[in-house]
Amino acid sequence: MTKIYPVIMCGGAGTRLWPLSRKSKAKQYHNLVGDLTMLQETILRMQGVDGVNVADPSFVCAEQDGEIVKEQSAAIGADVLRVILEPMGRNTAPLAAIVSQLFDEIDPEGLILLLPADHHIANKDGFWSCVAKGAESAKSGKLVTLGIQPQGPETGYGYIKSGKMLASDVYEVEKFVEKPNLETAKSYLASGDYYWNAGIFLFSPQTMIASFAQHAEDIQNTCQTTLTASTQNGPFLHLDGNNFSQVPSDSIDYAIMERADNVAIVAPVDIGWSDIGSWSELANLVQSLDAENRNQDNIIALDCKDSYLRTDGPLIAGIGLEDLIVVVENNTVLIMPKDKAQDVKKVVAGLKDKGRDDLC
Repeated sequence: MTKIYPVIMCGGAGTRLWPLSRKSKAKQYHNLVGDLTMLQETILRMQGVDGVNVADPSFVCAEQDGEIVKEQSAAIGADVLRVILEPMGRNTAPLAAIVSQLFDEIDPEGLILLLPADHHIANKDGFWSCVAKGAESAKSGKLVTLGIQPQGPETGYGYIKSGKMLASDVYEVEKFVEKPNLETAKSYLASGDYYWNAGIFLFSPQTMIASFAQHAEDIQNTCQTTLTASTQNGPFLHLDGNNFSQVPSDSIDYAIMERADNVAIVAPVDIGWSDIGSWSELANLVQSLDAENRNQDNIIALDCKDSYLRTDGPLIAGIGLEDLIVVVENNTVLIMPKDKAQDVKKVVAGLKDKGRDDLC
């Protein structure tokens, strides 16, 4: 049975979840829903899968986050295959090139499952059912992605349009599209052919290597040079900073997926997915799960409606709040209407402009 190698991407600052998510500890290392961190939930999702041969997970993270990845894995009894440490962020295309070259040496017949660390997926069995559906296409030379069934005309996600059917729930990709405006998103929803782009990919090492050779050879070559100069220390692979700084920064979507003609999509994927990219998304998820506000003992909410209150210690008392988000984290208070949740990143940008990187 073909082995699937999960590679969990732990990058991203999660600035829209400030003040919880900061450079020193991004959102994937926090518990947003329940007692486990987003990373730990993702790791456990890779375990105990019936009918699928899944390897221990590997990780790609910032150099300074290597120990927290190892610690959070150990805390839930999870083994680690490899932790690839990036000296600086270069987006997702270089890491796809690097893991393809690495796993081509380990198991050229295997498949790589590249996925983010910070997504919520409610239905683990449904997730792996979708991966299994895409595995045959991936083995036959397709670059496979998962298309999430839209739950509404969302303007914060990219979309993928499906084309010709290849197998049950597997289609050719007709095109990738950027985040649309509301009217365009409504038309996508009405057509039934468009799905949210979750940034989850399944492919063979050789297929991805060939794709980089055709579409992004500069990334391929500079990543190979980086690997040659990199050093291994236990599970940690330290990417060489001098060479990695010369790798072009690009996303796997732009560098490969939008250019390749061998891309397939598993759709519709209905697995209770959310990327929890903002406080409003987290609030909606908590409400859908009928979960309580975090640290309930330190929250008093009287006559509050559709509001989300969260504190890491200090007491919050809210009276008559409606559609508000109140967050107390790291000695910082954030108060805003739910519909302004996307503007949190502007606060972070403003702090940087004021030289307050210590708060970012």
